[in-house]
Amino acid sequence: MAVYGIDLGTTYSCVARIDDVGRPAVLRNLEGADTTPSVVYFESADSVVVGQSAKDATVLDPDHVVQLVKRDMGEPVPREFHGRAYSPEEISARILRKLVDDAKAATGEEARDVVISVPAYFGLAERDATRKAGEIAGLRVLDVVAEPIAAALDYGALEDAAEHGDRAILVYDLGGGTFDTTVLTLRGRELTVLCTDGAKELGGSDFDDRVVAHLADRFRERFPDADDPLSDPQSETQLRKDAEEAKKALSFRERYTVRVMHQGRVEAVELTRGLVEELTRDLLDRTVDITRRTVELAAERGVSAFDEVLLVGGATKMPAVAATLRAQFGFEPRLHNPDLAVARGAALYALDRAERDRAEEGAGAEETGLTHRPYEISTVASRGYGIKVTDIDTGREYVTHLVHANDVLPASVTDDFHTIRDDQRKVRIEVMEQAGAVESDEPAHNTAVAEGTLKIPPGKPKRWPFQCVFTLDTSGLLNVVATERETGERIEISVRIGGLSQEAVDEARVAMSRQRIG
Repeated sequence: MAVYGIDLGTTYSCVARIDDVGRPAVLRNLEGADTTPSVVYFESADSVVVGQSAKDATVLDPDHVVQLVKRDMGEPVPREFHGRAYSPEEISARILRKLVDDAKAATGEEARDVVISVPAYFGLAERDATRKAGEIAGLRVLDVVAEPIAAALDYGALEDAAEHGDRAILVYDLGGGTFDTTVLTLRGRELTVLCTDGAKELGGSDFDDRVVAHLADRFRERFPDADDPLSDPQSETQLRKDAEEAKKALSFRERYTVRVMHQGRVEAVELTRGLVEELTRDLLDRTVDITRRTVELAAERGVSAFDEVLLVGGATKMPAVAATLRAQFGFEPRLHNPDLAVARGAALYALDRAERDRAEEGAGAEETGLTHRPYEISTVASRGYGIKVTDIDTGREYVTHLVHANDVLPASVTDDFHTIRDDQRKVRIEVMEQAGAVESDEPAHNTAVAEGTLKIPPGKPKRWPFQCVFTLDTSGLLNVVATERETGERIEISVRIGGLSQEAVDEARVAMSRQRIG
């Protein structure tokens, strides 16, 4: 059975598989396009529309349309339509269902075994939510793969390394809603993620927001007695559509005019490439700051020059991106399949996983029909992970990180801790995930992701020791084991978190099967 790679994007998604001659190929949707807008329209309780038709519906019925749901992954933020609440996982599942249904129409076979890409900076909750979205869609999620790894695989980086020797690559990934920079090193068929950094809410849609605000300002200046066009859902939706089109056009043109229409009035607003660059300069500067942190950390780890700088993600087609990287770092970036590279690379990664799984099951190439030689891929932690502790002398609460951002995975770290009171009978183990861009021991700068309670024998003095072991695997599953040594009492916390329990996932899958998704 074929395996598929899916780029579940913030603004656009696509699906790919390996063709008959071993190359990754993107499968077009029923509308004939390579990419599908990540937009869901809840037309009725029984009918859900996904893709371009859903995006078109935002103008007439914006209250029943969901966009940018990827930014909500891992968060308990349900949205209600037609009397039913939908989690981000359920909404994303409908996008996945559209992708695989269209893939089946294109290939004639069921698309079930998939690898789904995620931003490198996604934490445990977001990665787990992505997996669960796939399960709700009825898919077997072989793995989730970081988008920069997928992009490097599609670029053919490993083949280049085999031919030209060791190489270092910087991937600058500015998509519709997220941003990552990642440094990878290549040696033969070994791909190692050296370090990564990014922001969950920084992407092309934020650039669109700046254009929307400018268009609305110009309209208000022209018609001060009119209502704000952003106060009307239909006018705002049309403005966002116009802003996206203008941004894309200005990647190739110097000028573009938008007709802002609201309450029967029209104002023609001329945009220039330079103006849009001025409106969005601080956003681009944020990507520069993150890139600089990544470059500096790579230098600390022995990589101070890059053989390639790859631009991935639709927003990197803006000329200002490449120009800024040249000016700030002296890079000569290469625009590499910005809209399709991640899905194509995810398909290669899916083939790799399938090969490994079947090899572990004892099947040879003559049984599987696969002749692919697996890659050796190692990655790093996207966030730091630890537990909340209390200083016995001062009472101050703080977070001790056992696994740090950019630690090589798999990672296993052991540390000793102590009780804070005499005759303390239990210890609450609160597992924390780094929330900000920089590791901090302040609890407010971290997110609680799981907890458990460890029993302590009676009559023990304060500072009675217990041990914690943090193990983080390459797919982002954190396992925490806390042990009281005298009695051997232990608890194990598998931190595969998310807003939905397995029971809720099963119920959501059944509910989705009753809807028509087109």
